Amino acid sequence: MVPVGLGCSVIVWRTAEVRSGNIDSRAVSKANKRERQRQNREQRREYELQLAKRRRLWKTARTFAIIAVPIIILGVVLSLTSSSDNGSSAAGGTCASVKTPPVKDAGLTAPAQTIDTTQAYSATIDTTCGTIEVAVDAQQYPISANNFVSLAQLGFYDDLAVLRASKDYLIQTGSPDQTTEGGPGYTVQAEVPTATPTYPVGTVVWAKKGSEPAGTASSQFFIVTGAGSSSLPPDYAIIGTVTSGQKVANNIERLAPKSGDGALTKPVTMKKVTITTKGVVPPSSAP
Repeated sequence: MVPVGLGCSVIVWRTAEVRSGNIDSRAVSKANKRERQRQNREQRREYELQLAKRRRLWKTARTFAIIAVPIIILGVVLSLTSSSDNGSSAAGGTCASVKTPPVKDAGLTAPAQTIDTTQAYSATIDTTCGTIEVAVDAQQYPISANNFVSLAQLGFYDDLAVLRASKDYLIQTGSPDQTTEGGPGYTVQAEVPTATPTYPVGTVVWAKKGSEPAGTASSQFFIVTGAGSSSLPPDYAIIGTVTSGQKVANNIERLAPKSGDGALTKPVTMKKVTITTKGVVPPSSAP
């Protein structure tokens, strides 16, 4: 019986030992579990902080978009409008907005030849796009200059439309009925040019129909603005040369229609043409 009792005692001790070992193992696992839980809580807290930060960023971005998008759209619209306006401004320079002038009465007779060829004549053409100064060549083209000066001094050119613009070529004006058909009621036979090139940019030239004789002049004239004039035969009488304001003429030319030649896309008028003399021409240069 004793051995059995001893055996039982041993068994009991061993069982207790094993149980004691199991108790130690469970204590370590709980500590690990608590540590893992603590780490999970930290990770969760960090995740929630990051999530909250992203939400704030998205909220800020949405708020910015709500405010900025209309502003951007408005800016684009204003930019396009400004570009359109600038395009018009660039096309016509600083042209004032005006209406096409009414038709004027004509029916004049050719002027007497009264110009003083010893004088240096200048014409100030005041347009709704700016001022153009012209040196009138009374010495080389006295008949042509006399006709122009006489009409200007009568006030014939005041409040007439620039009736035609041709791309890289010319602008044309001087018609009392505001069309390319109008005239003062007469024509004169002016001098034809002999210089080469005949009509460089800035040359002020009498306009005429192709069927009219060379040198025919009435009241319509054009200002050369580009190389298109290089193909003209020397049949058109010259008035003079632009000395200031060629940019104004070029800006008016940019109002040519899409076809490239015709009535301006925006009305432009000559408000007044004023003739002045700027001194006596030396006798050696007079004809």
